[in-house]
Amino acid sequence: MTMKIKTKASPAGRAAAVALSILFAALPLFPAVGCDLNDPDRDVKRLFPESTGYKTIYVSIERRGGRELLRRIEERLGDVFKGLYETIDVPYTMYHVLKDGRVIGYIHGVNQKGRYGGIQVFLALDTRGNIRGFYFQKLTSRHGALLRDAAFGKQFEGLNLNDFYGYDIQTGTAAAGSRAAAIKNPAPEAEDDFRAALRAVKKNLILVDEFLLGNIYPPPAPRG
Repeated sequence: MTMKIKTKASPAGRAAAVALSILFAALPLFPAVGCDLNDPDRDVKRLFPESTGYKTIYVSIERRGGRELLRRIEERLGDVFKGLYETIDVPYTMYHVLKDGRVIGYIHGVNQKGRYGGIQVFLALDTRGNIRGFYFQKLTSRHGALLRDAAFGKQFEGLNLNDFYGYDIQTGTAAAGSRAAAIKNPAPEAEDDFRAALRAVKKNLILVDEFLLGNIYPPPAPRG
């Protein structure tokens, strides 16, 4: 004989269960993680002393092109998007830097997984996508002081996406003779974070080209 036991929740218990189900339904399982300037007024002026204002826009791969756009970005990057920082619905915060109402540059930052946690890499760019400033807004590393040193950031100045197409994320190497290959790691013991920074820069430049510049830096044609 099989015995079935029925239980009946109290009114208070049922109400609590309903409230919890509504709460969990409202929470995303994996919330998209964006990357904003900590203090836009201060940071924009520091990166562009000549600026008189800025405008902020918010974009995402999901809204701009969906899976097809994601596939194209991954091809240009040479790696797949993965993890909490690279979901298709990540909101990218992009700053148009203004001088007397005219756009004179852009600022954009991305999240990237480092050895000891997330890092945030910001680029200040001119209107052609050339880097005029690089810095870590967030970096957890035993060798963070060396990576944050201004001398390291200066190595990126003047470079653009064309210089990073030759950087292979899978191997961590750049095409011989390229300007990306000339970037030196100031902390060999922090190779993981160095490579994460270069991946973040390449990803950042690709997103700026897609969302702001109208794809003025198409990827090089495959060698036949």
